[in-house]
Amino acid sequence: MPSSLIQLNFLNEGTFFGNYKPKTDIPGVVEKYMNKELELEKFITHTVPFSEINKAFVYMLKGESIRCIITMGA
Repeated sequence: MPSSLIQLNFLNEGTFFGNYKPKTDIPGVVEKYMNKELELEKFITHTVPFSEINKAFVYMLKGESIRCIITMGA
């Protein structure tokens, strides 16, 4: 970390869910989705089977995908 950031008392934190608190926030998101108030489908750019998971990484590295769904075979 650059010393200029340390001098400014900069704190670098990462999160998995952003500012979401899974136990309290995700049920509300699910409700909005079920009520058609949240359009998640428009963010899905690719769907690939698990056997071709490397394609998902290629899409990501090339900047060709927003969200890629990995399906598990039956």
